[in-house]
Amino acid sequence: MRPVRKAIFPVAGLGTRFLPATKAMPKELLPIIDKPVIQYAVEEAIEAGCTELIFVTGRTKRAIEDHFDNNPELTAHLRRHGKTEIADSIQSIIPRGVNVIFTRQGEPLGLGHAVHCAAPIVGDEPALVLLADDYILPKPGSKSPSGQLAEAYRATGKSQISVTAVKEKYLSLYGVIEPEPTGQGVQKILEKPGPGLAPSNLAAIGRYVITPTVMQKLAKIRPGNEGEIQFSDALDAEAGEGSLEFRIFSGRRFDCGDKVGYLSAIVHSALSNAEFSDDFREVLREALKSTEIAA
Repeated sequence: MRPVRKAIFPVAGLGTRFLPATKAMPKELLPIIDKPVIQYAVEEAIEAGCTELIFVTGRTKRAIEDHFDNNPELTAHLRRHGKTEIADSIQSIIPRGVNVIFTRQGEPLGLGHAVHCAAPIVGDEPALVLLADDYILPKPGSKSPSGQLAEAYRATGKSQISVTAVKEKYLSLYGVIEPEPTGQGVQKILEKPGPGLAPSNLAAIGRYVITPTVMQKLAKIRPGNEGEIQFSDALDAEAGEGSLEFRIFSGRRFDCGDKVGYLSAIVHSALSNAEFSDDFREVLREALKSTEIAA
């Protein structure tokens, strides 16, 4: 069984919910304080053991490639001015021994199609799939969801999906699993179930380990009514063969594809940052106080 060494980042989406900010800048480069959302996902993949990072982009996403490229002029400028710590942080965005590969999704045919665009690069190996919109804060001392899934795959050789408990009123926004009565197996995945149709309260959070059989299934799936190839259809087929397992993630997850989720991610990150959490708490107190007075 091969270890999980390749990570796929589907980043070809247009980010329409954040227009006009994303008219010229990819939504994946929106910052959480001083680091773009996509970089957190990249760090998570590297921490889980991945050494090949595959970005599936679109024609408006060149800035993502620039972000992960080396910038010797900027680094030299920072070092000349004594800003060594910042220079080191820029230079270590992609550590030595980690390769970055970019491929394009020629048509907007959905997440399943975007993942399958990486198939020629992944070959017959397992791969981690990370959706950058999902910003993850693991519990202190615990593994990231990617680390959990890579470890579970090494143990069983089956495809893996990370899930978390979601309130009933939000289940219609997610892919929801039907777990086996015992164990870690998934019986079914229902994408965005209607009211009362969710098979559980466990929803996917944008972290997966897929085996080559998932890529084979994606190659056979035809676009649905919305003209998209659904990633969840391939996972559901995998579940029907008894080849998909789940792991419950118990940290904090923020949907940075949503404005409120994005703002929440910034606030929680700032409050947990030792450098300026005290100052930021005071900013929040003043903001809440002035808002109440105005109301």
